[in-house]
Amino acid sequence: MQYPGKTPVVSSGRRFRVWVTCLAAVALGGGLPALRAQGFLDTIDGALATETMQGQVRVQASGTLDLEGYQFSQPSPGLLFTNGHSLLNPRLSVYLDAELGRRLYAFAQMRVDRGFDPSSGPIRVRLDEYALRTTPTDRGGFTAQVGRFGTVVGSWVPRHGSWSNPFITAPLPYEALTGIWDTAAVRSPRQLLSWAHVPPAPVVRAEQQEKSLRVPILWGPAYGTGLAVAGRLGKIDVAAEWKNGSLSSDPGVWDDLPRRWNDGTIGGRLGYRPDAAWNFGLSASQGPYLRASAENTLLPGTSRNDYRQTVLGSDVSFAWHRWQVWSEVFASRFGIPGVTSANTYSGYVEASYRFGPSFSFASRWNRQIYDTIPNGTGGEAAWGRSTWRFDLAPSFRLSAHTQLKLQHSFQHETNAPHPYSQTTALQMTVRF
Repeated sequence: MQYPGKTPVVSSGRRFRVWVTCLAAVALGGGLPALRAQGFLDTIDGALATETMQGQVRVQASGTLDLEGYQFSQPSPGLLFTNGHSLLNPRLSVYLDAELGRRLYAFAQMRVDRGFDPSSGPIRVRLDEYALRTTPTDRGGFTAQVGRFGTVVGSWVPRHGSWSNPFITAPLPYEALTGIWDTAAVRSPRQLLSWAHVPPAPVVRAEQQEKSLRVPILWGPAYGTGLAVAGRLGKIDVAAEWKNGSLSSDPGVWDDLPRRWNDGTIGGRLGYRPDAAWNFGLSASQGPYLRASAENTLLPGTSRNDYRQTVLGSDVSFAWHRWQVWSEVFASRFGIPGVTSANTYSGYVEASYRFGPSFSFASRWNRQIYDTIPNGTGGEAAWGRSTWRFDLAPSFRLSAHTQLKLQHSFQHETNAPHPYSQTTALQMTVRF
């Protein structure tokens, strides 16, 4: 089981073209230099592994260096946080894996970037993952781990890294922001419509300015802190976890420990692999979605445990020769005592075809819809903007250590000031 201030459009477009030109020059001019660099990186790989105590302790360091450029209209899409129309996002990820005998395994991930999600902020150093895993029996098949790590829910998290992900951005369920805030409780349906920027509620805040207050169904890989168990019995995979926050929790609370056991979130996945080509899964999760700082906004007589996010999901993947296909569907309910239940449904289907050892092409269809709630004027309205998005992404493996990806996305949102938008992204990755 595998755990898993606005910038003028013209000047921002020029900057983005400069980034594209630089990265393309690196890619197109990287033929012979890439071969020499590959030998250098192979040497680094050997130097980053060590063994001690007659092989009882084995340590391996690895990492990726990513340089990403984005071009988009405002407000910035998904989990991109900037007031401009373009963004350059460098990222260094360093991984450490250690085997301590036959039954203990530890891993950690450190990142140097502008924030967990691409932003125009300063460069920072951060520890994203750290965990200790044990295999209690010599027969294997069952593991337990404690620390901070990606969620076991769904199937995207094990392949979300830049080298494995056919795309640059995450699927819609993992990054589309809803009208729910985690810093304050909704007190009326009209307030929820206002936070979601859906008429007829008045929009009193700039949408870009309050992006950091809103949450998606799943916040990326959901690196919460907690414990998990996983095992395999024949063709059945089982994984369960207890985390400090809901799947929608933002990175700012992933290290916070709950004051009580029932303040955490319980989740899990049941998988079935009938053969090497197919993998099916069912997932579920439930836990409070508000931060502790939101307690003074709760409805009188309620607690944070009454404001719970419930997520049900299913996933399927298929691999055959040069084809790979993945799909996930999620249903999420945000409970709002005294107001309503805010339900939303989101999913995607993506396919990737490898034409050869160096070139592959991926496409992805994303969709998210919202249930209706009372609109405060005697009628009903969807509490969010129903969205579809189509992503296209060619990838080029320049060597065993370097990769270039291009992604273009077309998106439509109902009831948006500008219903149609496009995003272009380019990513260069060096793996060591």
